[in-house]
Amino acid sequence: MDEARKNAIGPVVKRYENNPVLTKHDVPYPVETVHNAGIVKHEGRYIMLFRSHLRNGRSIIGKAESEDGFSFTAYPEPFITPATEGMFADYEEFGVEDLRICAMDGEDYLLSYSTYSRHGVRIALARTADFKSIERVAMISQPDMRNVVIFPEKIDGRYVRLDRPHSEISPWSICISYSPDLIHWGDSKVIMKPVLYHWDEMKIGPGATPFRTDRGWLHIYHGVFETMAGAVYRLGVALHDLDDPSRIIGVSDDWILQPEDPWEITGYVSNVVFTCGAVPEDDGSVKIYWGGADSVMCAGTARIEDLVEMCIGKRARPPL
Repeated sequence: MDEARKNAIGPVVKRYENNPVLTKHDVPYPVETVHNAGIVKHEGRYIMLFRSHLRNGRSIIGKAESEDGFSFTAYPEPFITPATEGMFADYEEFGVEDLRICAMDGEDYLLSYSTYSRHGVRIALARTADFKSIERVAMISQPDMRNVVIFPEKIDGRYVRLDRPHSEISPWSICISYSPDLIHWGDSKVIMKPVLYHWDEMKIGPGATPFRTDRGWLHIYHGVFETMAGAVYRLGVALHDLDDPSRIIGVSDDWILQPEDPWEITGYVSNVVFTCGAVPEDDGSVKIYWGGADSVMCAGTARIEDLVEMCIGKRARPPL
């Protein structure tokens, strides 16, 4: 996006005027938060799978629907609660969190979500055809890993994902991994790191499921900057090569969204905007959804072309 247009149109993400779009008061069972939701458009309706804290401090996944992508109605019961038997029960003991939805071409919807237990944080994979029931597929990471997003197409016959291991050697960086069957993952490598004294210098991680554009896979990610008053979570965009998503064409130098509204600045975790879902539309726009301060769900829109332009011709990230 050129500077003249950027200055003329104002913020690249236009917040929905009636934010937040879902709060704990809209949920018909007791929860303390509503945030970090995966979103997809299914049979003409928007499906939101949101995280909520219970009063014991642990998390579950709820479900809400909308006709227009802004006015959501929560279902009367949670959608995913920790498993109570089998292998998944062991790894979901302390809660399920931050789900992403991948509308895999020609297959069921894939659901990747974080699981917490005495063994640490791992990633579970489930699938659903209709958002009425789910089938747990596999635990697809070792501890400690969170924030896995899966590309919605196979590339060279393999599934592809972005992930964010916890590592002191390559701190809080985004990796890419591949799988022939969604269960066994490998060929992993770091593809993007935080930048020193930049808005995302503390840590970065995958955000919304990437979506295809004419110029590359567009990925909305989160970045964190440490201040004297604590960490600030913002959103940025990266553009990945369509045929080789491990090759990053460009990354926005500027953030696209930062905490500004009262419900983003103050809440369960203050100064946070955190995305797990975005829905590209046929008119060239994208609806972006984010958790505000780990407390409420918010929405906004952007022009896909503007987000792509923010990535084109920008400075390269430092060498990996």
